[in-house]
Amino acid sequence: MTQLKPGDTFPALSVGLTGGGTLQLPDALNGHFGVVLFFRSEFCPYCKAQLRAFERAHDSLAEVDAQVVALSVDDEATTRGLIEKLHLRFPVGHSADAPAIAAATGAFVNEQRGHLESTGFVLDPTGAVIVSVYSSSAIGRLVPEDVVGLLRYVRQHAA
Repeated sequence: MTQLKPGDTFPALSVGLTGGGTLQLPDALNGHFGVVLFFRSEFCPYCKAQLRAFERAHDSLAEVDAQVVALSVDDEATTRGLIEKLHLRFPVGHSADAPAIAAATGAFVNEQRGHLESTGFVLDPTGAVIVSVYSSSAIGRLVPEDVVGLLRYVRQHAA
């Protein structure tokens, strides 16, 4: 398990979406800044708070051309219920293979419950990692205000 660091290319991951279809990362974010969030599960209040915060920041994230994708091990029905309850507009994947995701990205897996621990990545428009945030438990995660501030800085200094 090797954790991703700034400059690494984000690995190819297939994200199953509710209602069918898949999203291929990082290709689905190509040309845009990306935020990829792995969350523990629908049972986690910290995860729901993070997802709500990214939803509330929808307009601020759009201003810096950032698109959000989230993913957990929850099944499709649970994920659909979470999307509806939180009114999420960004794609939320379901049924993640936690060991495979961990092997590709370095995310921690809760051995007792089999879920991914909170992990977040900010990607540049080419799919390269700008920031990676790894948590080994429930707390310690990306927040949208930090992402927006970082991307404003990156965009300002790229010109």
